[in-house]
Amino acid sequence: MSAKTSAEVVIDGKVYTLSGYEGEEYLQKVAAYINSKINEFDALDNTRHLPANMKSTLIQLNIADDYFKAKSQVEKLERDLEMKDRELYDLKHDLISNQIKTESADERIKELEAENRELLLNKARLEATLEDALLEGIGSKK
Repeated sequence: MSAKTSAEVVIDGKVYTLSGYEGEEYLQKVAAYINSKINEFDALDNTRHLPANMKSTLIQLNIADDYFKAKSQVEKLERDLEMKDRELYDLKHDLISNQIKTESADERIKELEAENRELLLNKARLEATLEDALLEGIGSKK
């Protein structure tokens, strides 16, 4: 576990000391995010007249909305990743299956080529024997 870090940050004009196991840069980033949400609400004309507690609650709701949307996106991406992992597994399985079929076909081709060579040799022998027989037959008729 990493060491606990503390950082002074400014949120809505007030100084706070944040601490956690993340680095100071991260804690400053969190404070900047909160300030950006506050600034978004301050920029809206219809929120300026709201009491501070109501404004604070609306900002909290807005941050919670961001969180749930991000969480939903992460869940969707995790499902997509899981689906891609399954698809990749299936493709690897198909690849291995096709490699086995290819090796088997290559072996069969080698067997057929050897058989073809043997048949061609037999054919040549038979043709030579036939030719010899024909020549002997022609020679004995003379």
